[in-house]
Formats: sequence, structure tokens, C-alpha cells
Amino acid sequence: MSNKIRWGIISTGHISGKFAEALKILPDAELAAVASRTKEKSEEFANKYKIPTAYSSYEELAHDDNIDVVYIGTPHKFHLENALLCINNNKSVLCEKAFTINAKEAEIMVNAARKKNVFLMEAMIPRHIPLIKKVLNWIEEGKIGKVKMVRASRCANGSFKDEARQLNPLLGGGSLLDVGVYVISFTSMIFKKAPVEVTGLAHIGEIGSDEQGACLLKYNDGEIADLTFALRTDAVNEAYIYGTKGYIKIDELFAVPTKAALFINRQLSEVLEEEIIGNALNYEAEEVMRCLKLGLKESPFMRLDESIQIMEIMDKIRKPWNLVYKNDLRILQDRK
Repeated sequence: MSNKIRWGIISTGHISGKFAEALKILPDAELAAVASRTKEKSEEFANKYKIPTAYSSYEELAHDDNIDVVYIGTPHKFHLENALLCINNNKSVLCEKAFTINAKEAEIMVNAARKKNVFLMEAMIPRHIPLIKKVLNWIEEGKIGKVKMVRASRCANGSFKDEARQLNPLLGGGSLLDVGVYVISFTSMIFKKAPVEVTGLAHIGEIGSDEQGACLLKYNDGEIADLTFALRTDAVNEAYIYGTKGYIKIDELFAVPTKAALFINRQLSEVLEEEIIGNALNYEAEEVMRCLKLGLKESPFMRLDESIQIMEIMDKIRKPWNLVYKNDLRILQDRK
């Protein structure tokens, strides 16, 4: 590996553009190539972000020996397929959330990376935000006592078209996989274990995807998480972590947080404020490159078994909704 870590990007959508911008501010990152399904889109993206190589197929990028790691920004329906293509060509992978469509796909992806001995990580921004790491230190120091409850909301009020990836059920669209994954992953980060009970409700819209939902997670020592998520609902995206001695409030957690407050006996005790550098996706990229330089195959801040566990939780949440994706049917067919 050269002094600079050479990145490739698969897909030319909005989030891929944000990631390209994020890499530009990292001195040890080199954005070497981008791939789309069409030459026109690939070249347009490459020109916009000054990327030297534009490929008209993902296969070409996966076979490029000059690429160290690939960022996958496609809709989650394609994550397994795209990741396996890169992994099987010995490329490290940073894969957008939700990691996959279901837990079985996540297991396949993780097993492939471990077999090939390459790095793999789910892209989950809150795991790498400096402010969040300081909040975790508050918890580790026992400032709020034993954590008993988490309450978090990740809601968007978007004017999404039915065919957009956010809502389109054919692409794995819906609030659970698109934004619910944030609050579930946040809770997993706090409790560091799997829930023993999972329940949830959802509104399934006219096109067959979940437009909003809520879930309760219960853990083995009585801890509870109360989580809400939506794509067509205006809500405050705050998070609260309640303990036996006090609680922590994080303002606008999922719009990239810059402020957290510690309350003891319901009185404000301490405030943390930390500005975000870049657009925050750079923190994910920095973590990937840190791990690659150390020879790590997964990040201690977003472990692969935990990514599988989060997908298992979401599988359980949506099962009573009778929400089935095409990828689920493919897995069932493969098992026959």
C-alpha cells in the first residue's frame, strides 16, 4: 500500500458525491476512480470531483489493481452484490448503511470478507463523530450511573417520489432500513448487546414500503430503548440516554451533532460542544484508513458481528408487518 490510500467509489448518486467531497479534505486519501453503470454518468461525476479514472461498470473498478478500498453508495438492495464483487477481488470495502437488506445477506458479506482477509465496515457516521465519543466517555465514567433507557428519533419529512430509493420497495426502500437503522445502531452502541425482546409498529404506505415506524427493544437487565423513524414526518431528531443518576441529551443527533448536555438530578451539569470538520463522512473515511494502516480487518467502533446483529433486529421488527423484500425471497430460494 502506498503512502496515500487509493479510493474507488461505486455509484454516482447524492451520497457518493458527499463522500467524494469528504475525501478531498483528507491528505492521506486519494480518490482514484469512480464507477457507474453508464459511461456518461461516470464521466460526469469524475469531471465534477476531478477523479482521474471513470469506469462504465463496477467490474472494471473491482479489477483495478490501483484501488485499495471501495466505497459503496448504491441502494441497499445492491450492497451484497457490489460488496462481494469487490471483496472477491481483494478490495477493502466501506459499505453504506443499511449494511444489507437482511441478516442473512450481512452474514454472507462478513464471511466473504473474513475468508478473503480484507477489511469491511458499515458506514455509520455517528460511530465516528468526536462528540459522540466524548458522550460515550461520560457513560464509561459513570456520570449518569447505570444506563436504563435510550430514547431516540430519526425522522425526515421528504418529498420523495415513489420511485426514489428512499421509498421504493423494489430497492429496499422504507423508513426502517433508510433511517431506522440509525437509531437502532445508536442504541446498540450504548447497550453493547442484543435485545431479548423486540416489538414494533409501522405504517405501510400505498406503494408498499414503511413510511414511518416505532419500536421498543428490551434487554436482559431490564434496559429499554424507545425508537421512532420516518420519511414523511417532521420531528425533532434528538436522543436521550437515561441512567440511574442522570441523563444525557444530544441535540440533532442524526443531523450530525455538535452539542450534548449532561443532567444530574434533572439539573444541567455540563455541556459539550464540538464543531464538525467537513461534511462528517470524512470521519468514516479516516477510521477506514486508520484501520488499514494498522492492518485491522474491521473497526472496533463498528464491528462486523454487530452489523449482523443490527440487521437481525430489523428483520425481527418488520416480520409482524409482513414486509418482505425481493432480496428476502432470493435468500429463501437459495436455501431450497
